[in-house]
Amino acid sequence: MPGIIILLIIGAAAGFIATRTMKLNTDIPTTVVIGMAGAVFGWFALRFVLSLSWWLAGLIAAILGAMALIWLWKTYF
Repeated sequence: MPGIIILLIIGAAAGFIATRTMKLNTDIPTTVVIGMAGAVFGWFALRFVLSLSWWLAGLIAAILGAMALIWLWKTYF
């Protein structure tokens, strides 16, 4: 139950800030729904971007590691 209340408060705050920033006049229930939907959308978008960035960071690290091994091989063998 407390989680739902916190979600409503955060949704209301986010919706209020977003609707005022975008100069959109809405009633309170619409503002809360916009904020909660935006939070869900933002959460999925952020997870996607972070997972993509971790994948890309892993690829770059693998390439750099392979280049270091090739350099060691060419230098010492």
